[in-house]
This record gives sequence, C-alpha cells and structure tokens, in this order.
Amino acid sequence: MKIGIYGQFYHKHSEAYIQLILDALQNYDAEVLIKANFLEILKAHKGISDHVLSMGTFESLDSSYDLFFSIGGDGTILRSVTFVRDLGIPIVGINSGRLGFLATIQKENVTASIKRIIEGDYTISERTLLSVSTQPEHPDLRSLDFALNEIAVNRKNTTSMIKVETHLNGEYLTSYWSDGLIVATPTGSTGYSLSCGGPVIDPSTNSIVLTPIAPHNLNARPFVIPDDCEVTLKVSGREESYLISLDSRIATLQNDTIITIRKSPFTIKLVQLPDESFVKTLRKKLLWGEDKRN
Repeated sequence: MKIGIYGQFYHKHSEAYIQLILDALQNYDAEVLIKANFLEILKAHKGISDHVLSMGTFESLDSSYDLFFSIGGDGTILRSVTFVRDLGIPIVGINSGRLGFLATIQKENVTASIKRIIEGDYTISERTLLSVSTQPEHPDLRSLDFALNEIAVNRKNTTSMIKVETHLNGEYLTSYWSDGLIVATPTGSTGYSLSCGGPVIDPSTNSIVLTPIAPHNLNARPFVIPDDCEVTLKVSGREESYLISLDSRIATLQNDTIITIRKSPFTIKLVQLPDESFVKTLRKKLLWGEDKRN
C-alpha cells in the first residue's frame, strides 16, 4: 500500500499525533511518502523521531497512491484536492485543527482510526466540484480551474458594491448588487456560504447554491439550483477589476469578463469511518441538539 502525507502548518503540540500517525502506518508496512515542504516543517520542530525525518518525499501524485492523508483542518483538505485532482485517490482527513467539517477523523482516536482504514473498514463520500472558465482566458485559472467548496466573486480595493449579472443555462436570473456572490457545492454549503446566510446542504445532494454576499437587494436570497446548471456571471463596478476565489486561491479579473461555472467532470473521494456521518458532524460542529429539551 502506497500512502502520501500532507500538511500545511505545524499546530502547537501536534508532534505527538503526527508521530502516532506515522508510526501506525509503518506498523502496517505501508510505503509512506511525505510532501517535501511538510517534511521541512517537521524538521524545524522537535519531538519527531529521526526515522520519520529521513522518510521519502514527493512533489506530485500519480495513480500509484492508494490513500492520501491530510493532516490539519478543512483548509488543508482543500489544498490536498489540488494535488489529488482527478486521480481518484481517497483522502483521509485527520483533524489537528479546530472546527473541521471535512477533516472528521479526530487526532485523539488516530491510532484506532488508522487501523480501521488500513483494514478497509471505511466508506467513501464522493464530493462534487465546480470548474470555472473565463472569456477572455485568465492564465491563473488555466491549470487549477476547480474548487471543492465554492467559487466566489468579491469586490476589490473599494467599499463600493459590485453588480453581478447572473444567467442560468443562458437565461437571465438577476443582477446582484452586493459585495459579491458565492457559487457553492453542497460540501461548501457549511463554509463561506453558511457564513453569508446560505442553507446547509447534504453532500449527497445534486445541487449548487447561489449565495449573495451582503446584498443591497433586500429581497435577494440564497438560491438552490440543480448541479447540471451552467452559471454565467459578468461583474461590473466602480473599480476596473474584482477578485475571483476558488476555495483559498485568488485571482484578479477585469470588469466585464465572462465567467462560466459548471460541475466538474470528476469527484473527490473522502474517507469516512462507519460511525461517522454528515448528520453527526452537524450535531457536533454546529451544536445541534444542545438544547436542554433534547
């Protein structure tokens, strides 16, 4: 079994859990490779054994990998997606951060969880992504043109709102006068969209949600549409440019650029233990059920 390990940051006191993860994997005689820059981060901190620091590294993935371990929070998983792309490698999200809707495997139970995963005692949660294209084409969006959570347009360098002219399958919907517009997947419904008043959507649902950001149109509300719908946006405003974000990646576009957003032709596979579920995660993370009457 070939496994890739990736992390972005070194969380305080996380060396014990990272050591547990790597020791557990080596107990199963797995071929483990660490992302090169993450290994450099580990080397800069004490508490990691020498045999770990001498492990092999990778810069990019290929289809020979069986699993990809993401150590961190949801942001680390979003970054992991840019390595996995359309290879179909299942991602194991180990939460060493805080909230974590995607990284659901808790660090406190990591040894037992890894044992179950290596033995195949898990399910796969398939997540849809969104792809974007622009006219004229933008070089920063050419190679990484997809997002797991959301694609959003936002105002830039101004306090003035922007106008987001929106079409669905070529039919005019409305123009959002707002700070921006979020186009989110069901996975992304618990992220930026939720913070802006969008609905929580089960990740198995075949849908997309349009969520305006601080709209001046007081009757503008989040709108759930089928995920086979093509969304076209054209932004204008007092400034000559605005921002487009794909999860955590940002580019600058010029006014009147035509943005087309579609469902991606591939999905991302997230490893889920049998005793975990989206509903259970909602209860834990959003404190649903904390009402004393329950």
